[in-house]
Amino acid sequence: MITVSHVSKRYNKRDMVVDDVSFTVEKGKIFGLLGPNGAGKTTLMQMIATLLIPTSGFVTICGMDTSASAQEIRKRIGFLTTEIKLDPLSTPNQLYDFFSELYDIPREEIASRKQASFERFGIGPFADKRIAELSTGMKQKISIVISLIHDPQVIIFDEPTNGLDILTSRQVMDYLLELRSKGCCVLLSTHIFSVAEQLCDEIAILVDGKIVAQGSSAELTEKTQSRNFEEAFFKLYSEYHREG
Repeated sequence: MITVSHVSKRYNKRDMVVDDVSFTVEKGKIFGLLGPNGAGKTTLMQMIATLLIPTSGFVTICGMDTSASAQEIRKRIGFLTTEIKLDPLSTPNQLYDFFSELYDIPREEIASRKQASFERFGIGPFADKRIAELSTGMKQKISIVISLIHDPQVIIFDEPTNGLDILTSRQVMDYLLELRSKGCCVLLSTHIFSVAEQLCDEIAILVDGKIVAQGSSAELTEKTQSRNFEEAFFKLYSEYHREG
């Protein structure tokens, strides 16, 4: 459902942020991009989500080229990034109703959908509180609910558990596994080993804008002759990272 083919992004003559990246994410699979801050994960996710145009290469989602069919693709994807900021003066109720109308969800369905989503993430008791009054974890859960409000089949999440406490992080991870079981195609980026290892069917290690290795956590561990997945990552990082 997602195909990334030889995608690069250069902001000037010297800085190649994403460099000749290719991979495919199939229906009912979770594909992870693992790398340190500055590896190019967010830029790559934004290109896949149609927010940035690649310098070269192309991305297709559900068979459509992102450069030619951005508007149609946005109807079919759910995109969550750490850079999304919720209106601090709005409430979860107000935000849900607003985005429901943007996605043309029938009015008779909004209330039932909202109730199910809010119950799923424990948002109900906070539904009429201003966003500014809520915890980081609650804001993240509201962002997830809103990003999936239109029931998309392609999910693109940039660092979905970043900054969350262990309970909220577990809840988000369980939900991503639930989406996979429903047949969704899930692409996520992370720099947390346990998230990548527990969630992802396949992982691409991103170092300085390049994919330097790809496979399951077990395959990458075996390939690098490491004791565990974390050690495998650091071996790959040490081998491929360029200083300066």
